[in-house]
Amino acid sequence: MIGNLSLDQLRVLICIADTGSFSAAGRKLSRAQSAISQSVATLEDMQGVILFDRSSHRPALTEVGRVLVAEARAVLASAARFEAVAAGTRAGLEPELGLAIDPLVPSAPLIDSLRALHGRHPNLPISFSTEGLGGALRRLRSGDVSLAICLLLPSVPEDVIATSLFKTRLIPVVATHHPLAMLGRSITRGDLEPHIQLVLSDPVDRDGVSYGITGAAPWRFVDLGRRMDFLLAGFGWCRMPEHLVFEALATQKLVQLDLADGVSDPEEMLTIYAAHLSGKPPGPAGQWLLEDIKQRLLSQG
Repeated sequence: MIGNLSLDQLRVLICIADTGSFSAAGRKLSRAQSAISQSVATLEDMQGVILFDRSSHRPALTEVGRVLVAEARAVLASAARFEAVAAGTRAGLEPELGLAIDPLVPSAPLIDSLRALHGRHPNLPISFSTEGLGGALRRLRSGDVSLAICLLLPSVPEDVIATSLFKTRLIPVVATHHPLAMLGRSITRGDLEPHIQLVLSDPVDRDGVSYGITGAAPWRFVDLGRRMDFLLAGFGWCRMPEHLVFEALATQKLVQLDLADGVSDPEEMLTIYAAHLSGKPPGPAGQWLLEDIKQRLLSQG
């Protein structure tokens, strides 16, 4: 019941709309036509509206009836999801899977696994959090999510259990019209010094340790998309994950810088981890998702 309204009344209403008559709805629901008529009359009386025009041989939905049939479908669908989540929880499934994903993590390796998870558990609510650098780890520690797909710099914290999933290559890039792109030779540290370096920064710990800073004039960004805008506009250079600049390189909006020996970082690869807090592993759906991602990555070589 919803107040004095019952889900059964909504089912009767939808069935009449779908079958076209009270008698057909009675046959489909294995009820007498009089019971169907009474259910509709009660519903109309409770809501103070007329749902069907009964002036002709076959009942026709009124204007408000058509609107309320659509609302009834939405209510029943929501009720079905409600019951499915409760049933999944009784069976041991987490009531919601919370994921935190760092902005530098490529989406492609995750999409197929998430699609497969949705196929197995179509009513499982999944929430995503994509924030600035360091946001995924904060979400884990706050208890907002149970699983993070993220970077862990400079190393895996002691309170986190992390599985290395894959690595993504960092490449130094600059807009085609930027002065660095026009040198036509290997770029030295002295070449970089006078130019702005666009650095992705932790939005909370702005004074924390910085990684990969080469130039003397860093501009700090907490939003990856905004940094990309400035990069394409020629405001500076930066190191970007290869998957994020592939298209811009192909269309020659960006060019890759040839950094001289001693300028490149010793580690030009970012490790992407699946992480959860120690002692707080994800539930069955989260664990299944993690295993599926690992298997798909393994099959890709």
